[in-house]
Amino acid sequence: MQTQNDTRGGGIAVAAVWLLALVGAAVVLGLAFGGTQEWFGDSGPLGVFDALGVVFAASVLASLLAQLMTRRPQGFVLRASASVAGAAVVVAVAAAVVAPTVIA
Repeated sequence: MQTQNDTRGGGIAVAAVWLLALVGAAVVLGLAFGGTQEWFGDSGPLGVFDALGVVFAASVLASLLAQLMTRRPQGFVLRASASVAGAAVVVAVAAAVVAPTVIA
């Protein structure tokens, strides 16, 4: 019998999505500060934001997949929302960090 506090990996899945967003943003920032000029065929100065958008999209998909894999319908929306919100914060911080280099 399941109890109300039994999350069966829901919290771990949230943290995994945040980690995925963090790693993806770190890779994009590393490449941006390393001098990468072209992102997914976009050679303009704002192309780095395309790459961060891909990181966020992958995080959203991973969030939904991870929460479905928990096979726990109770609290699905809350866990998925927490995953997506955390990924959005990570990507927004990365965008703020890279913004001065794009403007200059």
